[in-house]
Amino acid sequence: MSTSKSTFHLRSNSLPSKNHPLTEGVEEQLSRLKESEATSSSVSYKLSALKDLHDSFDDLLHFPLIQQALSNEHYSKCIEESLERSIRLLDVCGTTRDVFSQMKECVQELESSLRRKTCGESSFLENEVGAYMISRKRLNKVISKCFRNLKRAEKKSTSIPSVDKDSNLFAVVSMIKEVEEISLLVFESLLSLICRPKARTTGWSAVSKLLQSERVSCEGQGCANEVERMDSELICLIGKKSNHVEVQTALMGLKDLECSIQEVEEELECVFRRLLKVRVSLLNTLNH
Repeated sequence: MSTSKSTFHLRSNSLPSKNHPLTEGVEEQLSRLKESEATSSSVSYKLSALKDLHDSFDDLLHFPLIQQALSNEHYSKCIEESLERSIRLLDVCGTTRDVFSQMKECVQELESSLRRKTCGESSFLENEVGAYMISRKRLNKVISKCFRNLKRAEKKSTSIPSVDKDSNLFAVVSMIKEVEEISLLVFESLLSLICRPKARTTGWSAVSKLLQSERVSCEGQGCANEVERMDSELICLIGKKSNHVEVQTALMGLKDLECSIQEVEEELECVFRRLLKVRVSLLNTLNH
């Protein structure tokens, strides 16, 4: 019994300390992401930091002493739970990617409609923008469901197994949970760019209320993100005859939004692949 404990203690003390380049790499990326959430950094910056984080985290998991220590029976349940959470991360990342893909389709459909129709038809603009908003509302339902699932999962979250809090092993296990938590925060912030507050009304009355609120936003202060800015530009066209220049301006804005969404899609695909790689590393650690 004493031999087992001493072996475990040896392994714990032999792990890379907080000053080790591997742990420093993970800590640096965690700090980047925490700062980006606090300062509302750009989407591209957050996704870049998230990719770097999982690259650094995967390097840490490949460190031989890390694999040996975490394969200890004392931590097997912790790794198994991390594997379960890795599935959740993949699912949320996949959902986020799909939402942005569907959002891009909504934008492309509106672009196509605006190119086909004649300028000056206010009823046409109202119908097309209304259809766009209804599509957005369907996306909101998908996002709201994702948020509910995340909240339920958070309630089931377990604590870190008891071990000396000053040990390097405790720091590593804590880091695993921190990486998972900040990753979910990034996905939530991305989904929040598209998700809107849930309306109690249904059908066209709900869309009308949304249009009215957006028109007020358009006439007031600036919008929070590119999606909202585009919404406001579109809503400002409602209820009046638009000229060719205004429609072309809207089309340019939609094209810019489409390109931005395309970039997010591609970055999310890269993040997804990194999450898969980390999951394989966790599986290897469990089977070490």
